[in-house]
Amino acid sequence: MLIQPVVLSGGSGTRLWPLSREKYPKQLLALMGEDSLLQATLRRFNGVSGADSAPPLVVCNDEYRFVVAEQLRLIGRLGRIVLEPVGRNTAPALTLAALAAQSGGEDPVLLIMPADHVVTQLAAFQEGVRHAARLAQDGAIVTFGITPDRPETGYGYIQAGAAVDEDGARAIARFVEKPDRATAEGYLQAGDYLWNSGLFVLRASVWLKALALCRPDILEACEAAWKGGASDLSFWRVNAEAFAACPSDSIDYAVMERLAGAQSVAGLPRGVVLPLSAGWSDVGAWDALWQILPKDADGNVVQGRTLMQDSSNTLALSSGRLLACVGVQGLVVVETPDAVLVADQRHTQDVKKIVDRLKRDGGTEGVLHRKVYRPWGWYDGVDGGERFQVKRIMVKPGGKLSLQMHHHRAEHWVVVRGTARVTKGEEVFLLTENQSTYIPLGVTHRLENPGHVDLEMIEVQSGSYLGEDDIVRFEDYYGR
Repeated sequence: MLIQPVVLSGGSGTRLWPLSREKYPKQLLALMGEDSLLQATLRRFNGVSGADSAPPLVVCNDEYRFVVAEQLRLIGRLGRIVLEPVGRNTAPALTLAALAAQSGGEDPVLLIMPADHVVTQLAAFQEGVRHAARLAQDGAIVTFGITPDRPETGYGYIQAGAAVDEDGARAIARFVEKPDRATAEGYLQAGDYLWNSGLFVLRASVWLKALALCRPDILEACEAAWKGGASDLSFWRVNAEAFAACPSDSIDYAVMERLAGAQSVAGLPRGVVLPLSAGWSDVGAWDALWQILPKDADGNVVQGRTLMQDSSNTLALSSGRLLACVGVQGLVVVETPDAVLVADQRHTQDVKKIVDRLKRDGGTEGVLHRKVYRPWGWYDGVDGGERFQVKRIMVKPGGKLSLQMHHHRAEHWVVVRGTARVTKGEEVFLLTENQSTYIPLGVTHRLENPGHVDLEMIEVQSGSYLGEDDIVRFEDYYGR
């Protein structure tokens, strides 16, 4: 049996703001150790026995494709990366993955995993995958239902129906939306309701046939986008116009809910829910992160430079500055270089309202971090004011910025570590530590790192307009 791990890496970056942002969502963050959530998801399949594993397939947003590729490279899990030019929810994303999985003539069992979930009990998860894969091989569409341990109001639920086999698999009786507290307590007492995990196991051909019956419009749009796509470096870029025309829908709404109970569409495959107890969380809000991280004797979760005095049951995360909490209980306090969040744990689902307000008011803090990742490295906006801006820039070995020029700003570059190859007009020369150069307004230029260590430099920009859109690219190695 061939199993194809598929990671859906979408997301809007709203629920764990300010650590996550629209262009740097939570799956790219290291919240549970050194690995990001994306990297931990990719490692989760390691060690599943009894099946052959294809290289992972990641479906992600075009905006952060290079960060995703770099995170895969760092853990040695190189695979195919399919780019979505716009977000269209999980049903189209899964459809692109199924089309990609079949493009080589195979019809593998797909293990569909959101990139931003946490699973702490790997042995239990992998045993569940083996069980689900056997059911999927026989034509079922399988989802994992998480055995609840509390009356959770932040998750949807699946009601389990009749037994499908002797190992605990159940038919899907119905899906229900996020309940209120009293309803959630009733579900917990009933014993046949499971949290909806968003994890699926199914054959590629079975998904495509089910979608053809339930949402042929989505299938048609995705097939057109796939056929009109092209390779771009290590990515597969689907046709943007065709995919933009695709309706937006979730896997649950498009297909899964139609498998529940009496099937409303003839010819649909069997829908199965497999109960799973594996330390799962979708890390859907800051209070969910507090629940799964190790705590001190007072119930506090702390990371970074923090001091807790007479405080309890509080999540305090510092990205650099000292964070001191005195006499507080049940709070979330998160510090980043450009924003600080203070929230009551009972209201963490409302953080997205702050992000919505930021975007409505034009605040960049809802979209980008101060440190912005690029395919060649990153830059950090250290300071700025009227007619000037200071950036710290890191270029990876072999990295190169585009050949470009600016209409409205000049730049001063100072190398603080490594070696820089500078193109300035007709000149090409090297700079090393403590050396500098000046790029006049309107002069074509490029920065490269020809060395074997990271190039670090300070850039001072000055001029009448300093926005990132004041870049005229003549040549770009990364195809931007």
